[in-house]
Amino acid sequence: MARKFLYGVAVLVFMAIAALFAFRLFGPQLMRMAMVPGIDYEALPPVAANAYADARRWIARPDKPGNPALWTPQGYAPAADPRAAVFFVHPTSYLDRSHWNAPLDDARGNDLAATFVRGQASVFNGTGAIWAPAYRQATFGAFLTDAAAANQALDLAYGDVRAAFDTFLVQAGDRPIILAGHSQGSLHLLRLLKERVAGQPVARRIVAVYLAGWPVSRTADLPALGLPECTRADQAGCILSWQSFGEPADPSMVTDVFDAGAGLTGQARRGTAMICTNPLTGTPDSAAPASANLGTLYPSADLKTATIAAGRIPARCAGRGLLLIGAAPTDLQQFVLPGNNYHVFDYSLFWANLRADSAKRLAAFTATPPAP
Repeated sequence: MARKFLYGVAVLVFMAIAALFAFRLFGPQLMRMAMVPGIDYEALPPVAANAYADARRWIARPDKPGNPALWTPQGYAPAADPRAAVFFVHPTSYLDRSHWNAPLDDARGNDLAATFVRGQASVFNGTGAIWAPAYRQATFGAFLTDAAAANQALDLAYGDVRAAFDTFLVQAGDRPIILAGHSQGSLHLLRLLKERVAGQPVARRIVAVYLAGWPVSRTADLPALGLPECTRADQAGCILSWQSFGEPADPSMVTDVFDAGAGLTGQARRGTAMICTNPLTGTPDSAAPASANLGTLYPSADLKTATIAAGRIPARCAGRGLLLIGAAPTDLQQFVLPGNNYHVFDYSLFWANLRADSAKRLAAFTATPPAP
């Protein structure tokens, strides 16, 4: 089920990062030929239980020099004494077909992962200290095939994330916890919620879970996660999810595959509604004008710098759970995907609002902590 949905999402991510022009010319068949590893799966040993005690296994950790998660645009600064602990899982950054899983020393993939942490995880550095693991993510090509190796690659990647989370819990102490991810990272967090959080004591420490760029069925997925959907802007202990599209939107690349699989409960996803949290309001199925947008992050062409501007992008939930941002902004065309999909910008479109959202949910959690 997870691999099937990854196929649709990964097509979008790859186009945004590496080959939008080629995809439009030649389609997914050529991309499969170019990106699916042509080698047998090499069984790799599972990560050692104590591997993430080593700071080198983290892209971001509070004591790590050059921590990319501490970046902020002008006018913002990370908290000097953050109250929460944030576990952030970055999206796919490994595009090579020579391995099914990213080697931890792959320089290009690591640089791109750090860029994602800088632009996405930085949303939370005003609220919490951020841990973001380097993990042996499944390569992009693993998402384009039915081969058993694809599932093996995903399982290995998840094993790394799970081990990192266990170490994070020790290092974070008793602080409130924020979980956040994007795309492949959100997929692994979904599994982590089901297997490591639901029904466990740690669930009482969750401030919020941000599953950006990944659809969550309200009926076929959510009941298995142990936490409710966020329905109020001041609610803690809940889940947010959204997928950003310009208008007119064509979400078929997502919904066709989403409808073909079963959810985490085992029930069919076909026809079910997806969680849609509007980052401008912090509530589901809502609408807000551009004036409610506190700041969109606009990346430079090389993704190394960014500026922030308020009041430009509106948002409203519509249909089965799409987040629509109105007419496609002309100043964010570099990585816009077919169907007017703004997947790559799920965090940056609403950077300042998401920053405020996490602070508000932490304040609500602190004001009324869960019963022991």
